[in-house]
Amino acid sequence: MATAQNADVSALSYEQARDELIRVVSELEQGSSTLEESLSLWERGEAAAKRCEEWLLGAKARLDAGRNDAARSSAE
Repeated sequence: MATAQNADVSALSYEQARDELIRVVSELEQGSSTLEESLSLWERGEAAAKRCEEWLLGAKARLDAGRNDAARSSAE
């Protein structure tokens, strides 16, 4: 479920998304939130985790492309 609160996660850097995920997990672990607050936090955490994954997949693609370019250059 996408909410307006989670929409801003798509603009976060990897480090910001990671820090937000850590904050959300810490708050959930405290167990002092209501059920509704916990669900909202969970959704925010899922959005932050997805953003981290997007960054990591992008970084992997860049590394793979760099390795492929290096392999082609050395083969020539």
